[in-house]
Amino acid sequence: MSVSKETVIERLKTVNGPDFTGNIVDLGLVSEIFIADSKVFFSITVPAARAQEMEPLRAAAERVVKAIPGVASAVVALTAEKKGGGMEAPVRPRPAPQAAPPHPTPQAAPQRPAPASHSHGKRGVPGIDAIIAVASGKGGVGKSTTAVNLALGLAANGLNVGVLDADIYGPSMPRLLNIHGRPQTVDGKVLRPMQNYGLKVMSMGFLVDEETPMIWRGPMVMSALTQMLREVEWGPLDVLVVDMPPGTGDAQLTMAQQVPLAGAVIVSTPQDLALIDARKGLNMFKKVDVPVLGIVENMSYFLAPDTGKRYDIFGHGGARREAERLGVTFLGEVPLEMGIRESSDAGSPVVVAKPDGAEAKIYRDIAKKVWDRVQEERGASEAAVPSIVFE
Repeated sequence: MSVSKETVIERLKTVNGPDFTGNIVDLGLVSEIFIADSKVFFSITVPAARAQEMEPLRAAAERVVKAIPGVASAVVALTAEKKGGGMEAPVRPRPAPQAAPPHPTPQAAPQRPAPASHSHGKRGVPGIDAIIAVASGKGGVGKSTTAVNLALGLAANGLNVGVLDADIYGPSMPRLLNIHGRPQTVDGKVLRPMQNYGLKVMSMGFLVDEETPMIWRGPMVMSALTQMLREVEWGPLDVLVVDMPPGTGDAQLTMAQQVPLAGAVIVSTPQDLALIDARKGLNMFKKVDVPVLGIVENMSYFLAPDTGKRYDIFGHGGARREAERLGVTFLGEVPLEMGIRESSDAGSPVVVAKPDGAEAKIYRDIAKKVWDRVQEERGASEAAVPSIVFE
């Protein structure tokens, strides 16, 4: 039985607002409603100072939605607006929430046991041996292109590889990997990842249209990321490459804190401004005890196709010097090459478009160094675990 947005809204109108003033729908507290595979998602905006006491309101909203025939479950989050965001003033009604088009979203199902994690209580993901984050302190440095070619490089080196596009607001993997359509469910419970070039892939870009703006608040983003990570039939994989959103916001920090990352790869360009932001990303991972596997200098130099002359458009060697200064591995230099951009735009990344070319070799070499660093970190982690000897 399908569930309509109108039915959800009508039921939510029975939930009183704060201090029993009106209902949460007419007060404009309910976010965009997202219905997928009989599962309902939305958030409720409440004053930051009163967020803790609003838990009964959230529970009441969840309860009435779960009672709707055909609803399998509901994910309801409280979104607390900070002082100055308008919530301290009397609540003004806003237009009724609109529903996003329904797309299949899975429920959890048992898979093979998750690998043991040394990440201080972080729960592993069934079927995945190692998870690597590819991050940058800012956008525009070629992080997604690096992530997809790193994944393909790992696969070319003989590993079973998946890619999670964690950039909810700007998913790029569908275009980069030329994947279209919607993922299917396995027994109506978990999503089956999309595939191309030997990679298993999941992205919000498969669940919403390319031009649909994502206007979710933080709790909704984290709920979506959790589902795309933990409610997908990934395994068996040697490694999952996570294309992180740019920056060091809530989504990045939560992923780093809650997911047992084997390590992080930082992507930067050579100029000082990008390196400053890359340093912020690197420090974020260090603070949450995620090993930094190394730094990649993207757009490192440009070779003129007609003369072969080299131009250091953004400077050169900045990321290498930064890696040396911070005591982390320098993974390699990727040139500013027209072919990399053209093949990425065409949905055929350079590692598969020109596997014997110089650029593909660079990515494969970076992939080998990354995997070697993962093994080093694992060895160090296992060595740090004390053994008990009975005599």
